[in-house]
Formats: sequence, structure tokens, C-alpha cells
Amino acid sequence: LVSAMNRVQLLGRVGQDPIMRQVEGKNPVTIFSLATNEMWRTGDSEVGQGGDSVTLCTLGDISQKTTWHRISVFRPGLRDVTYQYVRKGSRIFVEGKIDYGEYTDKNNVRRQATTIIA
Repeated sequence: LVSAMNRVQLLGRVGQDPIMRQVEGKNPVTIFSLATNEMWRTGDSEVGQGGDSVTLCTLGDISQKTTWHRISVFRPGLRDVTYQYVRKGSRIFVEGKIDYGEYTDKNNVRRQATTIIA
């Protein structure tokens, strides 16, 4: 019985070569960014008939939105393979969970961060 679920699936392109970080006393983590694109057409639809067929044409401009996701990989086998083989521009599928956190930046300002834990 599942009472709640936190799961996300993303398909996109890697924005930079993964880096591996290790904070003293903690396990290493591989981090990279992933871009996903959403495309849609703005405008109206027009239905045309010709002979035995009906054609639906969408008029207007194509719009696109790119969303950047921060991906963190903690599992030892997956973390190492990601660091070794994934490169900027690679098209990859990521499955994980969403994690919301807070940190204080170098200017002592409290920030929020959303990370996908793969």
C-alpha cells in the first residue's frame, strides 16, 4: 500500500560535464544540470476539407520553454558511471525524487534549492 509518492522522470540534455564533490565525513556525490524543453504552438486551429480528407492546421508561432534541473547522484555504482561516461550534450533519461532544501550563500543570504536525487 502506497500512501504517498515522490517520483520524477526527465528526458533531456546534460548542460555541463558532471562533477564529483565530497564533503568531509560524507559520501561523494556526482552533480550535473539537465535541460528539458517544452514546445507549444500559439494561435488558432483551422480545419480544412479537401476531397475525402479533413486536415487540421495549427496557425501561429511555435514557442519553447527550457527548464534547468539540478541532478545529484549518490548511489555508488550509478554515481561513478555518471561521472565517468555522461558528458555535456548527452541526451539522457533520469528518474529520481524531488528534494527541496535551503542553504546560506557566500553573502550570507538564505536561498532555496530544488534538486532531483537520482
